[in-house]
Amino acid sequence: MSTRTPWWIRIPVIFFLIFGLMEYFIDSGNKPAIIEYPITQFFLLLVLMILIAIELILKAIENVMLQTLSEEAKARYLETKSEKREWKWAKNLYKRLTKTKEIEAENEIIMDHNYDGIRELDNVLPPWWVYLFYATIVFAVVYMVRFHVIGEYDQALEYEQEVAAAKIAIEEYKKTAKDLVDVNTVEFLSDASDLSAGEKIFTTNCVVCHMADGGGGIGPNLTDEYWILGGGIKNVFNTISEGGRDGKGMVAWKQSLKPAEMAQVASYVLTLGGTTPANPKAAEGEIWIDPDAPAVEESEEAPMEQVSDSTDVAMN
Repeated sequence: MSTRTPWWIRIPVIFFLIFGLMEYFIDSGNKPAIIEYPITQFFLLLVLMILIAIELILKAIENVMLQTLSEEAKARYLETKSEKREWKWAKNLYKRLTKTKEIEAENEIIMDHNYDGIRELDNVLPPWWVYLFYATIVFAVVYMVRFHVIGEYDQALEYEQEVAAAKIAIEEYKKTAKDLVDVNTVEFLSDASDLSAGEKIFTTNCVVCHMADGGGGIGPNLTDEYWILGGGIKNVFNTISEGGRDGKGMVAWKQSLKPAEMAQVASYVLTLGGTTPANPKAAEGEIWIDPDAPAVEESEEAPMEQVSDSTDVAMN
């Protein structure tokens, strides 16, 4: 029952193979299954104990079978088991790639030079080094033809292509990573699911001060065009995140809400503009005009000139 692979290699390999399969097939979200589900730790311990038990059983069977052999068979078995496994193909490959000479055969390549007893060997260049040198020549020729003769593309074009691909990858990543939003990158969310989520957050946290319809109570009216700290998605997001005026404004919600949630509720607040609440609070702040909004050209009509008749008709 001689085995080529020792037990101290078999057990770890099989154990980590089972561990990898467990992590692959168990859906544990962003956490490893061994952490998300503590029962898996007991399972792995049980697997390890079973593997050790199997090795002990195999060793015991081997000893029992060894006792049934004759003395001559025992000697042959022990001699075969004690032989070291040689990687002959690896040694042959190493010799072909290096063409090294054995110490006993160095007299075949020794040179006549003698420097205070130091002799010189006429070794050939290692084949692996020669092959690599030839590969660099082939690469240089292909590179020269491709970029300097044909002119397929240059570094500037390659840079532009890489930047464009990176921007696409970033946009795709942002679609699934909404919590990366901040006051500089936040945008109005017009999707119905985002506005619905924003309404729920508003109902849970904001109606105490702003009323359910946004008409205002302790807090200001959110339905008119007047804003204390500025309107627009960026200003509203920043007010929700950092809070209102010191000492008398809204508390900062950045510790309680995620960036994506603040973007949702800020978008919902903007949808309240122009609605008619039941008991609207008096306007506070100033009318906010979006500086990024396109300018509206006002057409001014020239006043009609009054035409006066210069002829006075005298009635005699």
